[in-house]
Amino acid sequence: MAFLTDARPPTRSELEARAARWLARYSVTLLRVSLGAVFLAFGVLKFFPGLSPAEPLAGRTLDLLTLGLIPGRIGLSLVAGLETVIGLLLITGLRQRLALGLLAIELVGILSPIVLLPGEMFRTFPFAPTLAGQYVLKDVIVAAAGLVVAARALGARMVPPR
Repeated sequence: MAFLTDARPPTRSELEARAARWLARYSVTLLRVSLGAVFLAFGVLKFFPGLSPAEPLAGRTLDLLTLGLIPGRIGLSLVAGLETVIGLLLITGLRQRLALGLLAIELVGILSPIVLLPGEMFRTFPFAPTLAGQYVLKDVIVAAAGLVVAARALGARMVPPR
């Protein structure tokens, strides 16, 4: 039983190296799946009128982006379908490039209220965002997460230090 007494606890640098290896291996996958779960959840909500808190803002934005050519309920159903597909593809890891291309298109719509509806986004531009503005501004993080997932899908790898 001498081997039990010879064991020493890992050093801080050894623990950090283990954590770095684990993060390099799993963090982008966890980011992809969590991003997909968010899109799936928000997309499904939009299929049911009145359930999504973003529904009025999405409707006004879509109306502006399509110059009123797509009726509101049809447009929201299209957005719901797009977000649901993006979510399912990201969660499953299938057709990553398609998912990321759709995500890029979706992000244009998601972030466009900042430009199209500044009066609804800010009490005083560019400061003091309204609740709707905060909702849209947090999507900058969604965009950054999409960039990280896209980098991995295109072949980039995280390599922990040795």
